[in-house]
Amino acid sequence: MRAVFARVVVAASLLVMVPVAALASDTLRQRVEAVVAGHSVEAAGEALLARIALSNFYLQRNYTLAWSRAEHREAFLQALSDIHASGLDPADYHERALAKLEPSQDRALTPEQIIDRDLLFTDGFLLLASHLLEGKVNPETIDAEWLANRRQRVIEPLLTLALTNSDIDDVLQTLQPQQAGYRKLIDARTRLLAYTTQPWPEIVGGPLLKPGGSDPRVPAIRERLRVYAAMGIGDGVSAIEGSSPLGSAEQQLAERSRPEYYDPELVATVRVFQERHGLDSDAVIGTGTLAALNFSPANRINQIDVNLERWRWLPDDLGESHILVNIAAFELVVVKQNTVYKRHRVIVGRPFRRTPVFSDKIRYIVFNPTWTVPKTLLIQDKIPEIIRDPSYVRRLGFKIYRGWGADRTEISPESIDWKTVSRRNFPYQLVQDPGPQNALGQVKFMFPNKFDIYLHDTPSRELFSKSERSFSSGCIRVETPLELAGYLLADVPGWDDANIQRVVQNQKLATVYLKKPMPVHMQYWTAWVDDDSRLQFRKDLYERDLRLQEALYSHLAPTSP
Repeated sequence: MRAVFARVVVAASLLVMVPVAALASDTLRQRVEAVVAGHSVEAAGEALLARIALSNFYLQRNYTLAWSRAEHREAFLQALSDIHASGLDPADYHERALAKLEPSQDRALTPEQIIDRDLLFTDGFLLLASHLLEGKVNPETIDAEWLANRRQRVIEPLLTLALTNSDIDDVLQTLQPQQAGYRKLIDARTRLLAYTTQPWPEIVGGPLLKPGGSDPRVPAIRERLRVYAAMGIGDGVSAIEGSSPLGSAEQQLAERSRPEYYDPELVATVRVFQERHGLDSDAVIGTGTLAALNFSPANRINQIDVNLERWRWLPDDLGESHILVNIAAFELVVVKQNTVYKRHRVIVGRPFRRTPVFSDKIRYIVFNPTWTVPKTLLIQDKIPEIIRDPSYVRRLGFKIYRGWGADRTEISPESIDWKTVSRRNFPYQLVQDPGPQNALGQVKFMFPNKFDIYLHDTPSRELFSKSERSFSSGCIRVETPLELAGYLLADVPGWDDANIQRVVQNQKLATVYLKKPMPVHMQYWTAWVDDDSRLQFRKDLYERDLRLQEALYSHLAPTSP
């Protein structure tokens, strides 16, 4: 079949070679220049979108046709058919129009159609290459609190290389993120895809279902967890499929005799499911667990797609050693020489004071820090608290200063009429001294940035026991910060664990610079595959997924890759 196709293409090429050669240079130049000028230019009914890159590519080849070889076109069409696995839509890259522009035994293309085809193949490749490299969506256009460090390369030479070496798919594959986390998420997406066509009836709400209880919904919950286990979501595979103390045959008999009983084997499976979704692993089935059970495979694929896009916003190299904060998972991960070294629970910003997404480097550590209350927090939170409780200032170790810098002077809190102050009428600073009540705790980790965000300790350690930990005003509170400090200062002479403890106990301010700044990445993953190859999902705490999903699945507008 392929040989017949090739003979037809050769014959068709001989028929049109002379007129196409004559038309191509002038026609391509005119149409590409119109694209660059901002005019709406179409090829075979499809808008050309990659304005600058399209112009550069054809200029470099003196406006000659690029896609005359059938194997090149076939390779790109195959790459498009596979791109769904990466969460992108082949329709964005002219897939249907390109398929219609292939010659057949019954039809040869006109010179104008061949030029259209060439433009669409080039435009489609350049767009896809750009999206694989740095994402389809610009994060900063949909979220002001998202500062991406996107990978950037000149795309046009890559197309020239792909055509010269006939390795179109290989070139496109090298543009995708090469990190293992991205590839694992693609594999998980493929597993889930097989379940998107099956019915997914809702498990209805009702009273809390606790271990040892009975409920008509138990058979549906048990079956739903079996399906999840088959998908590979959870270690529930072992808990459901035969490793229970009863053995599989006895377990099935027990289920048939008391199908509505919430038995110990199902309890163990529910706990695993809850852990994999960031829920309290108490085996109590309430609204949160039911919502996770009812989240369909199709919705999970949408969730995976937005997180694949977030991977494409990251640089190729996060650093052989780095710190990554997953805001949605309330977790800080220390990576040492490309291996997870330690995990810390963290507290992140409340939904109305969201922790931003960005990358930077930890440069120094401050022990026994003072805390100067940010003005917004002062007006919105502290002043109302002081009005309610005038003793608040002294009781929590605050000092009030008039003015800033070296010229500031301390004043008595009693000298201020707190009921008359406002954002425009408050020439004071509220500063909390080091001590057990200091909001920053015993240590803070500094990476100066435009968001004024950093990592720090907290006196409110009891909050780390919560499964959902969004209690801060944007900064990241770390559960075991002195342990993290010891790791970061391991190569700084005089700063072993014993000295750190001495410094903390004397409650005097001390600043220590790292020998080598440590990369730190604030990220927002709601779906990922962990180090044990387990697929994890988390609640969309800041409602960022839906907004990105809408942008990711929307039709493309003209761009300039």
